[in-house]
Amino acid sequence: MNKIRVGVIGCGSIAQKRHLLEYKTNPNVEIAAVCDVINDRALAVAESYGAEAFFDYRELLKRADIDAVSVCLPNALHAPVTIAALEAKKHVLCEKPMAVSSEEAQAMITAAEANGKKLMVAHNQRFVASHQKAKQMLEDGELGRIYSFRTTFGHGGPENWSIDGADSWFFDKEKAFVGAMGDLGVHKADLIRYLLGEVDEISSFVQTTAKENTEVDDNAVCILKMDSGIIGTLTASWSYVAGGDNATVLYGEKGVMELENDPDYSFRIRYKTGEVLNFELDKIQTNEEGGQTTTHVIDHFVDSIFHDREPLITGEEGRKSLEVILSALEASEMGKVVKVTGRVPVK
Repeated sequence: MNKIRVGVIGCGSIAQKRHLLEYKTNPNVEIAAVCDVINDRALAVAESYGAEAFFDYRELLKRADIDAVSVCLPNALHAPVTIAALEAKKHVLCEKPMAVSSEEAQAMITAAEANGKKLMVAHNQRFVASHQKAKQMLEDGELGRIYSFRTTFGHGGPENWSIDGADSWFFDKEKAFVGAMGDLGVHKADLIRYLLGEVDEISSFVQTTAKENTEVDDNAVCILKMDSGIIGTLTASWSYVAGGDNATVLYGEKGVMELENDPDYSFRIRYKTGEVLNFELDKIQTNEEGGQTTTHVIDHFVDSIFHDREPLITGEEGRKSLEVILSALEASEMGKVVKVTGRVPVK
């Protein structure tokens, strides 16, 4: 193929601020179609990108010349639309969290396998320069044994950046299923799995304290125990009203590794000896004006199709990160420590 012809299903903020912009700059992509149930939005986006507008995703999927789609819809629609796209023989890049249940996630994986198509979940934190450097240095044993960690993602809430503001589907439990944990926490669950391996057990407090007129969570603090025995905390919040936090800190035998924790250096190691190692790398992506917007997710997805290889975040990887979030919700509700694999309560 000379170019991958792409359709974007859902023309909200994540499509307009991430997917469409990054597809447009990829020389191997043609944006062929866009779809949104808000007709004026679909038409406006289609005109901007020279694409065909659809108001029903099923009609878009009938186009045989479309090779791949991005699913940029409310969480509850991720699974049914992704499965329909895979069965229509399209490769799929699905926004996170990939589904609202383990069963849905597995059905998506099965559909990808049955139809011989790529399924990638848009967890962008694995592509951040500081996170990739951390991965390499941890594998090289730079910190020795890792004792603990903290990873946080917090900002003022989607009403500050969503195209629909306070009326965004993010606050509708039926459409979103989960709040800050699905918007932000699942990113950090995926990152900590990428850096330190699988999560074994989890306990948590997941609450709605900062937002009104919603039943989805907006604050969560979790304690994770990894398969390796490492313990640490994961925090997700929509209550950071004066600036955000997207930092991860690893505490090891030889020093402390800070990722996105300093305004000047996106990667820093403070060694036990007193030596400090600083790196100015590409900053983590942000929705703020003038921030880093290139996530590398789109380029990686396109590359995996062109070269017929598995993407870094397969459906199975997306499912495992989802399991951490589902386990945290269960742990908070039950007031118990929960096993992540199978989400079995620890007695």
